[in-house]
Amino acid sequence: MKLLRFGPKGHEKPGALDAGGTIRDLSGVAADFAGEGVSIAALENLKGIDLSTLPAVPAGTRIGSCVASVPNFFCVGLNYARHAAETGATPPTEPILFAKATSALSGPYDDVIIPKGSTKPDWEAELGIVIGATAEHVSEADALSVVSGYCVINDVSERHWQAERGGTWMKGKSAPTFGPTGPWIVTKDEIPDPQALDIWLELSGEKVQNSNTSDMIFSVKEIVAYMSSLMTLQPGDIIATGTPEGVGLGMKPPRWLKPGDVMKVGVTGLGVQEQKVVAYPG
Repeated sequence: MKLLRFGPKGHEKPGALDAGGTIRDLSGVAADFAGEGVSIAALENLKGIDLSTLPAVPAGTRIGSCVASVPNFFCVGLNYARHAAETGATPPTEPILFAKATSALSGPYDDVIIPKGSTKPDWEAELGIVIGATAEHVSEADALSVVSGYCVINDVSERHWQAERGGTWMKGKSAPTFGPTGPWIVTKDEIPDPQALDIWLELSGEKVQNSNTSDMIFSVKEIVAYMSSLMTLQPGDIIATGTPEGVGLGMKPPRWLKPGDVMKVGVTGLGVQEQKVVAYPG
């Protein structure tokens, strides 16, 4: 299934994409896609619904972040071999973990706002994992059993704040609109191998990222198992699994986002996002 949230910001409702590409309103039969609402059990209960019997959502309705009220928005850094090489970094021997503020979440087609004082805004196409069960000390062999599905994420970043102001990377990752997520959660039964997905980003018509999740240093299974050995993963947690080569930071000279740029981000089977970059208001 392809599950999404639609409607005005802060008032989204749960929906699903039917076989003909029409969004159907699930609000009468399902809870919002948050916490237990994206648990494996909750999503299994939706599979028997005849979507054609549900109301169609008008074309052009805003699509929100595919998960709401996210307990944790986790990220993995330097997790593609060629991306680590373009930044001049030594490939990590264990996953590099950091977090984005959940307030950074935004819809897949919402504008990305360059924050006040930003000098080095950048893009990052990523495969997202949606956790669907409480997980502690899960083995790699069982890791996918706690995953509900996958989504597209653009881990928008402010490189000066991330790397040149001390502390953790979180401060360069968490501005409002820096977490476009969706357009939908694709349940894991539709993605038999998360390590065989093309991933790409176009910037104003130019394909600047064009890779495959097979270039990940740590696979989805390894990431989930590793993280569950350090913390409790919860239903509704999102994990952004890292970005491939082709970010602005790695270009010579570096290239930064500017007002008027348009980002299109896609992952095989998971849909395509599109965001216009706008200046901070005022």
